[in-house]
Amino acid sequence: MTDRRWFVIGALLGAIVSGCGDASRAAAPSPPPAVVVVEAAVQQDVPISAEWVGTLVGYINAQIRPRVSGHLMSQNYKEGTMVKSGDLLFQVDPRPYQAALDQAEANLLQAQSQLSQAKAQVSASHAQVSQALAKVAQSEADVKRAEADQRRTELDVGRYTPLAEHGSVSKQEMDNAVQHNLANLAAVAAARAGVENAQATVENARAALEKAQADVKTQEANIAAARAALTNASLNLGYTRVVSPISGLAGFRGANIGDYVSPTDQNPLTTVSQVDPIYAEFPISEQRALGLVRGWNAEPRAPREIELELVLADGSVYPTRGRAVALDRQVDVTAGTVLARGVFPNPGNTLRPGQYAKIRALVETKKSALTVPQRAVQNVQGTYQIAVVRPDDTVDVRAVKLDGRVDMRYVIAEGLKPGERVIVEGGDRVRSGQKVRIAQATPAQAGAKK
Repeated sequence: MTDRRWFVIGALLGAIVSGCGDASRAAAPSPPPAVVVVEAAVQQDVPISAEWVGTLVGYINAQIRPRVSGHLMSQNYKEGTMVKSGDLLFQVDPRPYQAALDQAEANLLQAQSQLSQAKAQVSASHAQVSQALAKVAQSEADVKRAEADQRRTELDVGRYTPLAEHGSVSKQEMDNAVQHNLANLAAVAAARAGVENAQATVENARAALEKAQADVKTQEANIAAARAALTNASLNLGYTRVVSPISGLAGFRGANIGDYVSPTDQNPLTTVSQVDPIYAEFPISEQRALGLVRGWNAEPRAPREIELELVLADGSVYPTRGRAVALDRQVDVTAGTVLARGVFPNPGNTLRPGQYAKIRALVETKKSALTVPQRAVQNVQGTYQIAVVRPDDTVDVRAVKLDGRVDMRYVIAEGLKPGERVIVEGGDRVRSGQKVRIAQATPAQAGAKK
């Protein structure tokens, strides 16, 4: 009887406790739906940009080297400052080159004097030739006179011979005619010898003239050589003034005052870089380069210059855009890239050669691309996820595939449809299947969305 009583009491207590628990559960309210901000995925034409790491290079980098050997006497510029074309940068000791120039000038004067003497000798030889020719003419005239006299005496001998046989002419007259004829024959021979002597004199005079003319040519060649030596000496003296060939930014000096410098030195005296404009060089993939070339070949009239944007090492964007100007002639076989070159204006000399930079360019426009705000996408261990609100206001967490980023929006390649609502705020507090409440966009959010 006692046991039964305790059993009944335990049952009553259990019922009371159970009833109290049921009442407690009935009284506890369910949690309210999470409040989230959503935005519809939209289709739009999206400009696709590419980014490369590059280096700034001087538009012209002029290595300043000495063109003559000598001791460096002075530095005439301030390191790290702008210099103009023709400005004096360094002075090499000019004294040895001034002495060489003076010697070259003296050699030229001597050669000119010798040329004058040679020309005077030519004039004298011309006169000797003329005199010898006149002597030849006179000797030839003497020959003709002697021959005429000899023919006359020869005729006299011929006429006197038969008369002498008949006694009409005395023996004395006959002998005189014969002697006159013989004397005239000797005179003819002498006159002809005189012609030969005069002709020999002409040949000698002409030989002397040719020698004098050869001497003139030799002296003219000596003058040309002396002038060339003078020009070279003048150039060498001028090269002792090491000037800047361009206007640009001059770097640190590579030699100290008093050093012996030479054109064969390995290091330059300094480098001057033209930095306005300035080049940006960056490697692009072989595939990208191939696509550019094919596009240019397909559209010969299409613009070849692509607009570039420069992002500096501190993350700031250079205010002035540049343009792509050239592709290198060859592909880097180890990296599979082609070096591209862009040019940027640099009026304030803010950009310097060797500076690190990122180069950004618009490479294509994707038509009707599906985009969502960047803050709607979460990276979960390398997988990109997005929280979509279904028409019944429940959450669907999906994995999506990205196809680039434009400004503050991601381009979605797979996993989302146009018009679907994605959570842009509060997505980290919801899970798939959970009911949510859509919050009204604040004026600031509405302005940002626009």
